[in-house]
Amino acid sequence: MFPKPEPQLFPNTLAYETTPMVKPTGFREYDARWLFEKEINLMGVQALGLGLGALLHEMGVRPELVTGHDFRSYSSSIKLALITGLMAAGVKVHDIGLALSPMAYFAQFELDVPAVAMVTASHNDNGWTGVKMGAQRPVTFGPDEMGRLKEIVLSGKFRYADGGSYRFVENFPARYIADLTNRPKLTRKLKVVAACGNGTAGAFAPEVLEKLGCEVIPLDTELDFTFPRYNPNPEDLEMLHAMAAKVLETGADVGLGFDGDGDRCGVVDNKGDEIFADKIGVMLARDLSKLYPQATFVVDVKSTGLFATDPELLSRGVKADYWKTGHSHIKRRVSDLGALAGFEKSGHFFFNAPVGRGYDDGLLTAIHVLDMLDRNPQKSMAELYEALPKTWGSPTMSPHCDDEKKYGVVDRTLERLRSMQQQGAALTGQKIRDLVTVNGVRVTVEDGTWGLVRASSNKPELVVVVESPVSELRMREMFAAVDAILRESPEVGAYNQTI
Repeated sequence: MFPKPEPQLFPNTLAYETTPMVKPTGFREYDARWLFEKEINLMGVQALGLGLGALLHEMGVRPELVTGHDFRSYSSSIKLALITGLMAAGVKVHDIGLALSPMAYFAQFELDVPAVAMVTASHNDNGWTGVKMGAQRPVTFGPDEMGRLKEIVLSGKFRYADGGSYRFVENFPARYIADLTNRPKLTRKLKVVAACGNGTAGAFAPEVLEKLGCEVIPLDTELDFTFPRYNPNPEDLEMLHAMAAKVLETGADVGLGFDGDGDRCGVVDNKGDEIFADKIGVMLARDLSKLYPQATFVVDVKSTGLFATDPELLSRGVKADYWKTGHSHIKRRVSDLGALAGFEKSGHFFFNAPVGRGYDDGLLTAIHVLDMLDRNPQKSMAELYEALPKTWGSPTMSPHCDDEKKYGVVDRTLERLRSMQQQGAALTGQKIRDLVTVNGVRVTVEDGTWGLVRASSNKPELVVVVESPVSELRMREMFAAVDAILRESPEVGAYNQTI
């Protein structure tokens, strides 16, 4: 019998080499993330594979699974340890090799395989690893499945079975690229910066964009798992600034940036202005709603209020559904509502039939941005952006807060704001108009200025976002007010970035 995992062990000891280590906090709301060697060891990854196999059997899902891995120094070994556990649980494994997360999701359809386990730490710093999992394409695991997986793995109650097998799917990326590019080329000649932060997307994004007919200007597309310049995260200002500089240097029409596992896309316009992903979502919703009026769009609670107030969207009968942040939450909500698309401020975009298969794919997002430009040949990216009603919004800001403490901080923040609302107390000099508590707390005052506090689902951090439809000053006042409440909790540390 495989040993029951321990929550903490230390490298270079007998126990570390003979016992699985799995830190419980690595099981997040909708995927799994650990610091490799500090919070999980290879035997712990085997335990995860055994547990996932047991869960598939418990769910009544055919025990067949697609896996792949991102470009990090340790991802391949982690994937092989995961495969060992899956095979011991009787799972037939299809390995597509080095891949993007959306490539693995596509493989579920292309290979007709029900389950997926993509080994990736996404945009997290080096040292992190993780697994994105699903068993009901196109959706991935949410809190219920992750909670049950955690129970099985930590209790060591595995289910061994015969019938496990392994096959490597040769040259699978070519099939994924063909699926995206077997279509008419763009009629508009576009010069595009493709920024990959030396992450996995560098192996695939330039080829896809070239096959669409773009002139591609590569930026950090060489694979280098040390990430010498910055983490491949198009939500971080450092990457966006680098994209903006390259756009201005080359006179490009647009800059497109992809995160470490290629399921997110960030955009810089032809003037070098960094357009936060929620505003890109509004622009795409405007474009798609011309083709599909009365469409429903699912939006995460970090995103701009424009989805619900933009006159152009309202004139076409668009419905905005604000929902929980997280790729699995939005993906499932898009599927449940039959929405045309879902948008997250982080850059996870989900295009449903007939414009996609429902999963998040940064390259497909890039294609929709390029199609939008193609359908508006007289307008630049900047002009399309400037046509939106003006709001002043912050980037996603994340103060450190330990995993064991962050949810308590969010609960106290909610209670503090709820008490202020009940007492009629002012926040930024105005009464609180409403509190949205579907995911953390989003507080809005009378003039529409709002602030959000929630717990990060994949890092020991909080998430703070603020926006005002009135002025930059009001946006900054909301940040100061929200931050002052957070500073009442000594567990809250420094921000990764602020306005």
